Formats: sequence, C-alpha cells, structure tokens
Amino acid sequence: MSHRSRLSTFVLDCRVEDLKASTEFWSRALGKPVESDDEDGDGKYAALKTERDEPILLLQKVEHESRVHLDIEADDIDAEAERLEQLGAKKIAFVKRWWVMEAPSGHRFCIVRQQREPFGSHLNTWD
Repeated sequence: MSHRSRLSTFVLDCRVEDLKASTEFWSRALGKPVESDDEDGDGKYAALKTERDEPILLLQKVEHESRVHLDIEADDIDAEAERLEQLGAKKIAFVKRWWVMEAPSGHRFCIVRQQREPFGSHLNTWD
C-alpha cells in the first residue's frame, strides 16, 4: 500500500528557561509573527506564522543542546519510518504521536502525522 510524505516543519530546539523570549527573538529575526506562544498550554511549544506553501516553524523547549531539526509529515507514519529505516535511518523512540528517528549522519528528525489540510504541494508518493 502506498503512502505520502513531505517536509513539514523546521523545529528550533531551544535549551532555555523561557521559551517566550526565544519565540520573540526568532519572530523578529525571521520576520514571522508569533502564531502561538504556547501551543499545548505547557510552555514547551510555540509556533511562528508561515504561509501554507512554507514549512511550519515550531519552537520547542528541550533539555539537550539547542539545535534545529526537521519533521517529515506522512499519512502513514509507520510506513514512512519503515521506508526510512530501509534507507539506513534508525528509530530512536515513539513519543506521544510521532517517531523520533536518526539519519545515518547522526541527525535527529521526526516523522509526524499530516500537519496541514490539504496535504499540499511538494508531496511524495511512495509504494
């Protein structure tokens, strides 16, 4: 059975006490207004406003060193994880509703469920 996926999100992992200050900095630096300064009500996620044809910009409060990672959205996250494992990636953990993966290069990334409706352009279909 085929599934679809595409680049979805750039996640700015921020090792900070106050995510709101980081959100304000990145909003001003990138010229993108703050869409939400507390996505889930727990102070761990914030989002900048992007257009439908742009990747989502998400800020995440983390315990590890600050870095940027990307999310791949898929209509079947398990099939996408399996496809990427065949390319050499490794599953690290299933968290809430997404897979944390590691590329052969050591880069971490996530496979998440579809983030925007409609799925949009730049879509890949995999068999």
